[in-house]
Amino acid sequence: MSTGTSIRLRPYEVALLRGGPRAAVTVAVVALHLRGGVEAGRPGRLRTSEASSEAAGQAPPPQASRPPASSPAPASSPAPLPPLAEAVRTALARPAGLPQVRDHADVRAALAELQAGLRAAGLLRAFPPHRTRTARRALDALSAEHPLPTGRKGLPESDALMAVALYGEPALHVLVPRFALRAGLITRAEVSESKGFHSRSPRGGGTGGTAYSCGGGGGGSD
Repeated sequence: MSTGTSIRLRPYEVALLRGGPRAAVTVAVVALHLRGGVEAGRPGRLRTSEASSEAAGQAPPPQASRPPASSPAPASSPAPLPPLAEAVRTALARPAGLPQVRDHADVRAALAELQAGLRAAGLLRAFPPHRTRTARRALDALSAEHPLPTGRKGLPESDALMAVALYGEPALHVLVPRFALRAGLITRAEVSESKGFHSRSPRGGGTGGTAYSCGGGGGGSD
């Protein structure tokens, strides 16, 4: 996040402003999944790819040996994970549902750091927590700049994460539908036997968390 006349928000900050802690943790989970580090376990639960291999009795992937000095350096390597994504990976030392991941001490600390930065930038009020008008304008501008994608193909990781941060479940349905449903990141429709209508119910322990509302008469919550 940059300060000054223009505000440039990262996906984790956008998600925190739009949907609260659960939304930010969801972005971190998707970031790890897109890098091959996290997958869905039992319905409504998450696990690291390493834990999946060990549970199946397979040895973890061997560490790549360091190339000789004469060998050319690799073209590129993935960017370091932000603190929240690192905290989520730590929380998944054992398989867990999204609510348990969100409540992990390391994840709570990373979320508190994000919230402190947003408050310092004048985007989030503390008591009660809600977005400021400046934050709402920033989210509106980002939504105009990043419309909801229609597919995953060819979409850079940064744009995919921004879409999840801005749009939540609609973006998950487009970008990672099977993973999101199995992992409990999105809700599913169920048919009521008595009424015959469809209701939306969460998988993996409920939605959890509280989305931030707009304050100061700036409009309703997203």
